[in-house]
Amino acid sequence: MSNTVLRETNHGILTLTINRPESRNALDAQTYLALATYIREASTDDQTRAIVLTGAQGHFTAGNDLKDFQRPRPAGDSPGITLLRSLVDSDLPIIAAIEGNAIGIGVTMLQHCDFVYAADNALFKIPFVPLGLCPEGASSTLLAQLVGARKASDWLLRGRAFKPQEALEAGFITAVTPPGLALSHALQTATELAALPPQALQLSKQMMKHTLRPSLHAAFDYEWGHFTDRLKSDEAQQAFANFFKAREATKPR
Repeated sequence: MSNTVLRETNHGILTLTINRPESRNALDAQTYLALATYIREASTDDQTRAIVLTGAQGHFTAGNDLKDFQRPRPAGDSPGITLLRSLVDSDLPIIAAIEGNAIGIGVTMLQHCDFVYAADNALFKIPFVPLGLCPEGASSTLLAQLVGARKASDWLLRGRAFKPQEALEAGFITAVTPPGLALSHALQTATELAALPPQALQLSKQMMKHTLRPSLHAAFDYEWGHFTDRLKSDEAQQAFANFFKAREATKPR
């Protein structure tokens, strides 16, 4: 379907690798939709027991490709929302392995993973407000439930970068690993989960999520209405222009 997502299945574990290293694995429409399709297919496949998400060549993802924000958007769910809904709806355990940067939706999608392992040299950032945007991924409601209101305000309103140890202490991730070992820890957990009775495992996740899922889908709808307005705002357009100008200035001559 897409060479921007590498897919590997081994002993019932589906590993999906975001593969756009030239842009630090920034997510474009094609990549979002490929991830969502693979997750939905795996979630209805009796042979798949767990899903692992990771990024190629030392980064998880730099977030949404800002070039995509400049393109016309049809009505309905964006590709990013399509991915988020696939994560929320899956009864399979989902494990994320983070190396390098996890930015924007690269952070908010982790709210919908069951286990998150991050190398201690990783960096998290949710820079929606500095980009003239607003929260997405249900972070406007779910993040405070996960890490507390004060920490959620710090990360969302200030857009401050934070390290894995802070994320661990806040309860946002499962464990911190040495550099280069996040994926091996994620695969170890996936292997343990894959060995458990699959119906019991999936039912247990379904029971843990069943009251939360409707509110998450409602949050996606609420946030996306505001997010689309913000994309067209003067503040966001100026922030995007400044970003592209700064990136152009750093290119080798």
